[in-house]
Amino acid sequence: MILQFKSLLVIFCSVFFIFMLTGCFSLASKSNSTVIETREPEAATGVNLKQSVTANQYMVVSANKHASQAGLAMLEKGGNAIDAAIAIQAMLTLVEPQSSGIGGGAFMLYWDNKAKKLYTIDARETAPKNATSDLFLDKNGHAIKWINAVVGGRSVGVPGVLAGLELAHHKWGKLTWKSAFHDAVNLAEQGFEVSPRLAKLVEMQYNPGIKKLSKANQYFFPNGERLKAGDRLTNKPLARSLSTIATQGAKGFYTGQLANDIVDAVQNAELAPGVLNLQDLTDYQALIREPVCGEYHEFKLCGMGPPSSGGSTVIQILKLLEPFNLSQYEPNSVEAIHYISQAARLAFADRGLYIADPDFVDIPLVQMMDATYLKKRRSLIPTDSDMGKAYPGQFEHYKVAKDNALELPNTSHFSIVDGEGNAISMTSSIEMAFGSAVMVGGFLLNNQLTDFSLSPKKNGLLVNNRVEAGKRPRSSMAPFMVFDKKGQFKMALGSPGGSRIINYVSHTLIGVLDWRLSLQEAIDLPKFTHRNDYLALEERTTLASKQNQFELKGYKVKVRSLNSGIHAIIKDKSLLIGAADPRREGIALGR
Repeated sequence: MILQFKSLLVIFCSVFFIFMLTGCFSLASKSNSTVIETREPEAATGVNLKQSVTANQYMVVSANKHASQAGLAMLEKGGNAIDAAIAIQAMLTLVEPQSSGIGGGAFMLYWDNKAKKLYTIDARETAPKNATSDLFLDKNGHAIKWINAVVGGRSVGVPGVLAGLELAHHKWGKLTWKSAFHDAVNLAEQGFEVSPRLAKLVEMQYNPGIKKLSKANQYFFPNGERLKAGDRLTNKPLARSLSTIATQGAKGFYTGQLANDIVDAVQNAELAPGVLNLQDLTDYQALIREPVCGEYHEFKLCGMGPPSSGGSTVIQILKLLEPFNLSQYEPNSVEAIHYISQAARLAFADRGLYIADPDFVDIPLVQMMDATYLKKRRSLIPTDSDMGKAYPGQFEHYKVAKDNALELPNTSHFSIVDGEGNAISMTSSIEMAFGSAVMVGGFLLNNQLTDFSLSPKKNGLLVNNRVEAGKRPRSSMAPFMVFDKKGQFKMALGSPGGSRIINYVSHTLIGVLDWRLSLQEAIDLPKFTHRNDYLALEERTTLASKQNQFELKGYKVKVRSLNSGIHAIIKDKSLLIGAADPRREGIALGR
């Protein structure tokens, strides 16, 4: 009898163990993905940890479950990564309005697996043709207060995301353009549950414009009451806008009634009317640019080139660090964080002075990536103390001033790998939480013009990243891809977070490529950032307890919230592994 009981117990435990391993608690609802187990991860206290998801055919990871489901649905219908990206962005406009949407812009990396070629699409906003370098100056020639710059029509750039998606669809899309909008239109009409993050940001009123501008106020504070998590929210105007775009293509956004409504909303904004006009919209073009790539150990890393500073700055940081052999240090050890922070100081110093729209200014990008130059910069890194403020490298014939762009922390990122092996890493944004707070057609318009320097000159020198008509503001968005030594796709990743995006992406790459952590472990790691200002340590993590150790090395340290949002996919042989940052609401889905 005892023997029988023991046998039954063994069988029960075995069945239970198999049950746990099959991913029954997987985030991948409506898919047959499985969970990959990792060691006990470390993240901020109170943060709900997530598990990575595996799949054999295709994978999407985005900032909201509805967006991931919309992208997955396109892949299940036989679509490819481009089709999924359109569906995801349309859905994010509805369910994550504070971060991105059709009223903003984006950078996309697209890996064409058949051609074995990487393309990058610049769908960044542009300054209206009537914008001048004194756009954000008061009558005395001084930069206005940041909140006065952000809120209202003055800060709105020409939205680019739809033009970028349509360009990609014309070249590589598989299903019809119209089919990608179906799920977002339906959910906008039927209503969705307000997420905790959206509700929290509404409650905080970090962007006071959503209270001050009437359409945003009516939407986010219906009947005078703020939206709460779990509220059911419909958006009929957005459903109509997306239906128009689905039927007419991007033309339905850049011309016609919707375009007229956008111009009217900007020029007659209740706060700080802007200068955007119809010609600005009809003339907008997304661009295919060359990626910025660099070797790191046995891998090839590629990102977006200027006007994004993300690609070059991340690669600079990693190339500065390569000889220090970070693999010899424990993940997030004091020694490792020291070297990473010093490299970030140097790279951010160059970024702040030189990076801007390459169609308007000459950028010493090749010189900044040169091995001899980086060796010289690397020699400035002390072994056991903070170097203090880093100054940019000097290049002959380049005399410009550092800018004072705002670059506030909000954005969205998604990664996709389809059944054909094509991949997308796309970061999109309306800049600050809730953008300019100017709402039209059911969506918010960006405030990306505040990513230009508010002041066009400093000490008599022009700023590279100054406002000019038709120019694209510098960005920190850093969609990235990693390739192995044979040139095969290995990884896609990116993050929201303003200028800290560069730190988040660098840290995650180091976690995977140097410390050999699993993708989820690397994303979960307590965050730290340095932008050549101060060392920020993520609050409520083990890093916060190391503040004193860094202060003894001469660092200025702040313990604060670091709300990264890494969404990534890694390919391991025939297996796809997707992971979402526990600090946000993202979800990985695959099959």
